[in-house]
Amino acid sequence: MKTRWFSRLLGVFATLLLPVAAQGHFQQLIPSDDIVGQSSPRELRLELQFTHPMAGGPAMAMASPIRFGVLSQAGREDLLDRLEPFNVDGQQAFRAGYRFKRPGNYLFYIEPAPYWEPAESKMIIHYTKVVVDAYDFLDGWDAEVGFPVEIDPLVRPYGLWVGNLFRGVVKQAGQPVPFATVEVAWRNDGSITAPAAAFVTQVIKADANGQFSYAMPRAGWWGFAALVEAAQPMANPDGELVPVEQGGLIWVRTREMK
Repeated sequence: MKTRWFSRLLGVFATLLLPVAAQGHFQQLIPSDDIVGQSSPRELRLELQFTHPMAGGPAMAMASPIRFGVLSQAGREDLLDRLEPFNVDGQQAFRAGYRFKRPGNYLFYIEPAPYWEPAESKMIIHYTKVVVDAYDFLDGWDAEVGFPVEIDPLVRPYGLWVGNLFRGVVKQAGQPVPFATVEVAWRNDGSITAPAAAFVTQVIKADANGQFSYAMPRAGWWGFAALVEAAQPMANPDGELVPVEQGGLIWVRTREMK
């Protein structure tokens, strides 16, 4: 037992020592479930962190988000006042609860405050969303938030088995982005140690129509981040104009076929 524990600890340290650039910044928006049924708890819990999912951290400080809400068949609902701060690795993150009142597809989304990354000399804004199905509604899963950068799913983003091919189209200002870079990360539960930096964040390119695909090899939460540079720079905390990385993120969950 001690040997197994020690080996796992060494694996965590090895992952944390990988180059930071290889770890991949991801805004997490993870619900307690992606499919809510009659026997499920009526209140969904959502956790918002800015972190490196595959590496298991370290977490980065989140300022209060600009927007946090949900889009459903009933319309758009502002959820900013439901956010509760908590700490991860000594950094601020947020939690929120949401109680379902009727069947539907619920698209939760966040526009975080811009984050200054001195190691890359740029500001980062990751517009993030996740779709939850309540009571087998199974429709409306392809709704758009209207983010400056957004991934529109071409595959229903829940009810996915391990090995399923997730497909999406990257859009900026509502138009497909040819050959956009898409980073992919698995939210590590501590069971996997990346053998090299290249395994921490998978990198794929969209085609000429902005479309991409990726087969997910393991159960859990997968984040897809389409990264583009904003047309206009932004002032960093020192007042200097620097580039802005805009990310359009979507989170999907896979399960083992048992």
